[in-house]
Amino acid sequence: MTNFVDSHCHINFPELYQNIDDIFSKMSLNNVTHALCVSVTLDKFPDIYKIANTYPHIFASVGVHPDYENIQEPTIDELCDFAKERKVVAIGETGLDYFRVQGDLTWQRDRFRTHIKAAVQSNLPLIIHTRNAAEDTLKIMKEEGADKVGGVMHCFTESLDVALEAIKLNFYISFSGIVTFKNALELKEVVKSIPLDRILIETDSPYLAPVPYRGKMNDPSNVIYVAEEIAKLKNISIEEVGQITTNNFFRLFSKCNPSN
Repeated sequence: MTNFVDSHCHINFPELYQNIDDIFSKMSLNNVTHALCVSVTLDKFPDIYKIANTYPHIFASVGVHPDYENIQEPTIDELCDFAKERKVVAIGETGLDYFRVQGDLTWQRDRFRTHIKAAVQSNLPLIIHTRNAAEDTLKIMKEEGADKVGGVMHCFTESLDVALEAIKLNFYISFSGIVTFKNALELKEVVKSIPLDRILIETDSPYLAPVPYRGKMNDPSNVIYVAEEIAKLKNISIEEVGQITTNNFFRLFSKCNPSN
């Protein structure tokens, strides 16, 4: 039996959490054995942590998404304190987004640096979001020593050059349902060009449902369609994609391993 892991989802969001038992049943049917529920604001982190503590197969991250401007800024100490919790396995999501947010984005870059510093101090990997900001994202990653802990470039939509630079910095590249879209031609070429041992799969649910469910609400069970597309692009079996991406997940997020 081949297992799959959803490396990035938001099952704490009300539209998913209200149907959590059904979602877990669908995950089981599709052999999706684990999922990482990713934080986007600190005020909602307790909800995520409760889910992770209630269900053994769910893990948590802690962080503040770059899209949220008018909220209390997280401090290094706050992030590090949350990172000590048993089921918190990563810092993020964090990063830069020059698409959704405009103007002077110094605060966004400062917040990104705070997360990287907290990750290095906590010795936990980073979950990085970047959109229309690849140059600055990589620059800050290098300046702050993100390679010391590594992490994942989540929901990757950038160029092959950006992927290869991130891999040099000890990062994995995670693909979402976008890779199944017909018009995602450049992204499909990235999949073909990077090594499978640096690839993760995710849903980013409730967003970005893959084909054949594009436009509908997404959930972690659909990560198998991402794996299926990667298998086609790599000309390998979905079983191999499942095995290697699952191994990659537990290698990167080593705190998920109960023996650690």
